[in-house]
Amino acid sequence: MNRRLLWKLCLTITMGTVALFYVINVLTSRTEEGMSFLAKEDRKQLINWGRKAEKLYLSGDYKALRQWLDTLQKQESTWASVVTSELTSIAGNSLNERFHEGFWLGRSVDWKIHLYFQENPIMEVTFNKGGINNHVKNKNIHFLILLPQRMRPGIYWGYTSVALQIILPMILLTLLSIILYRHIMTPLQKMKVATKDFSQGKFDVRVRQLLGNRSDELTELANTFDQMATRIGELIINQRQLISDLSHELRTPLTRLDVALENLNSSGHMQPKHSERIRRESQHIRKLVDDTLTLAWLENERPNLHGETLDLVDLLDVLVEDAQFEFADRILSSQLPNTAPLYNSNHRAVGQALENIIRNALRHTPAGKEVKVVLQSSPSHHTITIDDQGPGVAKEYLKSIFRPFFKINTTLNDSSDSFGLGLALAQRQLAAVGGHVKPENLTKGGLRMTVTLPSSY
Repeated sequence: MNRRLLWKLCLTITMGTVALFYVINVLTSRTEEGMSFLAKEDRKQLINWGRKAEKLYLSGDYKALRQWLDTLQKQESTWASVVTSELTSIAGNSLNERFHEGFWLGRSVDWKIHLYFQENPIMEVTFNKGGINNHVKNKNIHFLILLPQRMRPGIYWGYTSVALQIILPMILLTLLSIILYRHIMTPLQKMKVATKDFSQGKFDVRVRQLLGNRSDELTELANTFDQMATRIGELIINQRQLISDLSHELRTPLTRLDVALENLNSSGHMQPKHSERIRRESQHIRKLVDDTLTLAWLENERPNLHGETLDLVDLLDVLVEDAQFEFADRILSSQLPNTAPLYNSNHRAVGQALENIIRNALRHTPAGKEVKVVLQSSPSHHTITIDDQGPGVAKEYLKSIFRPFFKINTTLNDSSDSFGLGLALAQRQLAAVGGHVKPENLTKGGLRMTVTLPSSY
């Protein structure tokens, strides 16, 4: 049994989980990084404030600068200042221009803002060179402002984090579960519908063809269901046909039995011919019922009959002798080897099957004509051919002759003991011991029945 569904589910769940973690990690990282920067308009606003402070400072109007800073602080509920930075060497060489250019008191407006810090950072805009009071120290003057709360990035980061790490995985896992559920339930739903249809008498319903190219444990289940449906459907149909045919076949002997009883009643005493008629019809009914029950058992149980060892030559000798005695006006010849052992088989099943086939050949062969039985053996199997000189069977009926109660109106010597069960029983008895029978018309006329039996089943 393959485990494609197991591996498919394992692969889907494993790859889906890994992909989920990867996607969440990428989305979280990119979202966090994107939310860590100031908005474009806020960066522009901070730079404009820095340029405004620089303009007031360079104009020399420090009072206006202080008033503007006071107004800005009240307006934004924050802290702001213009400061200078002095880098004085205590010992050693003096600091060169590189240190002054790279010195920062706060964060640049282009830097990331850590989303997990509670306090807002101090932002810095360094004054440009130049101005009416241009001197070396101009480059060490900075506009500092505590980032206003309204400009802080990532205000909704907490909600976004919950959405990315909880809600998004729930949605994706739910979608994955729905996909897996539909993948599993689709064939089961089709089997449910098929089972319902089958229970309502639609015995031709099948599931496997509805699953397309799918191949896994569920398609194996569908194949098993189809085999079961085929087997049960055949059994039900065969049983219905068997009951119908049996009821039809029983009417004839019962009618003859009624006639015999009426004659008995009218005559008032038992005449020998009436007694013989009643006995004969009673035996006929008993044989019909016994054969029908045997056929039903072989059809329903399909047993494997084995456990016995026999010699086909000895068995055929007995069958040929008995048949020749019953059909004395026909010629029955046989070509048999010295021995033909058959292992792990069943004496009764093989004997009854061969007897029915030989008697059927004799029954359809005209008086004075020949039925020939030939046995050929090999290490693996035995082949028995029974050729008659009867009218043969039309090609379209070759398979039908093994149906219960099937008759062709060409019987030359049809007796009341023949009711169309012999070949049906023979075919099923041979199948029970691993053999089979094949009919074919001979070119010179007549029918050949070829029986093949394994040497050991």
